[in-house]
Amino acid sequence: MRKIKYKKGKKLQPYDLEYTGIHKSADSEMQLFVYDDSNLSEYDDFKVSDLSKSIDSAKTNWLNIHGLNDLNLLKTVSDYFKIDNFMLADILNTTRRTKIEEQNDTLFFNIKSLLPTENSDNISVEQISFLIKDGILISFQEKRSDFFTHIRERIRTHSGIVRTKKADYLLYILLDAVMENFYITIENEEDKLEELINLTKKSANTIILERIEKHRDNFNFLKRSIIPLRDSLYDIKSIKDDNVFNVMETENFTFFARLHQKSLELLEQIESDMGSLESASNFFFSAQTHKMNEIMKTLTIVSAIFIPLTFIVGVYGMNFKYMPELEFEHGYYTVVGFMFLIVLGMIYYFKRRRWF
Repeated sequence: MRKIKYKKGKKLQPYDLEYTGIHKSADSEMQLFVYDDSNLSEYDDFKVSDLSKSIDSAKTNWLNIHGLNDLNLLKTVSDYFKIDNFMLADILNTTRRTKIEEQNDTLFFNIKSLLPTENSDNISVEQISFLIKDGILISFQEKRSDFFTHIRERIRTHSGIVRTKKADYLLYILLDAVMENFYITIENEEDKLEELINLTKKSANTIILERIEKHRDNFNFLKRSIIPLRDSLYDIKSIKDDNVFNVMETENFTFFARLHQKSLELLEQIESDMGSLESASNFFFSAQTHKMNEIMKTLTIVSAIFIPLTFIVGVYGMNFKYMPELEFEHGYYTVVGFMFLIVLGMIYYFKRRRWF
């Protein structure tokens, strides 16, 4: 079992903020959607200074922030919406596990978005965080991506019921979009798993075993990412107290129950795939063992054939002056012929016993 080790890191004061992700070069940008059933306002390249005049509390507001490097921008947004500093620290700390938390009428939800890396067996990870407060949903992404492109189009074209719902429903469809990446990643891993299973039947190269272990790590990472998400969604699904998660409408809890069901399906699929991966690993070792047994069997048969021949040669190689058959005129050819017949007889015997 892998042990948890303490890793000494930089100690920050409670109100010191630092982005811990890998996308250090991503510029911070903002986009704002303000909509209801009949109206839509969209602001690209949105500025912090326009918050007070653009936010409409009577409508649904979606503020999407790409890039977490501009700490001044994030701090200004946090101050404007009165976001707790510990929540902002969780947004910037990408090593945190998925969780849901409600504090001061603010709902916080973060999730890991996983996607396969092109031309590699690695998985790329991005943390996405959400805040809901006073009918406003704020999403924080480490870099610009197209996870929510189709949702923006649904809002623009008034497709479905998104424009008739509040921010909690918007959170549901955003989470659903992120969870679709899990399906894409698992499908990609399954394609590579099928390739590995076929390779184990054709080759005994140790690189195959290294790839099997790599994908085993990938599935374990997927599992560790989905389990806390499942638990967070279960908290929403099973809530009965009206004083908890009160930023959500009761009728929308059922949508999050669907996401919880998806998380269970994902975990079941991962367990099944890990079983297939274990079978591929076992088959690889079985093939290696079978190949080694075949080699040992061949060597044993060859050794067994030469044992009586070695005995005969050893007997006639003794340096005694008075030995029978030494003066026999055709003795050499007789012994060689007899040895040849022994070889043929042993081969026939081994074949009849189906030893090779």
